[in-house]
Amino acid sequence: MKITTLGRGAIGGTLGRLWMQAGHEVTMLGRDGGDASNADVVLVAVLSEAVPDALTRVTGLEGKIVLDATNRMAAAPPAGYASIAEYVKAQTGGPTAKVFNLNFGALLEQAANTSPKPGNIWVGDEGARGAVEQLTRDIGMEPLHGGPLELASVQEAFAVMLMGIVADRGEGLLYYRFASPRAF
Repeated sequence: MKITTLGRGAIGGTLGRLWMQAGHEVTMLGRDGGDASNADVVLVAVLSEAVPDALTRVTGLEGKIVLDATNRMAAAPPAGYASIAEYVKAQTGGPTAKVFNLNFGALLEQAANTSPKPGNIWVGDEGARGAVEQLTRDIGMEPLHGGPLELASVQEAFAVMLMGIVADRGEGLLYYRFASPRAF
């Protein structure tokens, strides 16, 4: 799969490296932007307030599958949108998913060696499902579909609660898992 990441930091850079190791062709774009015309999938992994500017600096986004990994910890989504993911979809016009925003970049490289597999909650368009699920499994995580893109605002809000859980536990960063009672 050909992937372009917007952002080369803890999430974009780490996922880009892991996907390259899994055999994907990855182009990582930074603040100067670039061209995503050749991409099958685009990952948006910039600060939430930088999303509008980042999208204007990249060409070739129209109709692409877009994975939005941004978090809006205290900021509101762009005016007129319930979530950043819905704003991203309105700008690009392709299948969109809110994904990889409830994981810690510092732990992504360890995911493949963790048992049972850590979860990766996502919501989004059915047209993004194949890419989300493959790219999640390619880094050693289990995709957990939570519903349609209209739930992206809930997922974005959950990031604030997740940080509260991390702070309350006082044990540092964490993975999350969901399991049926039969697993215990």
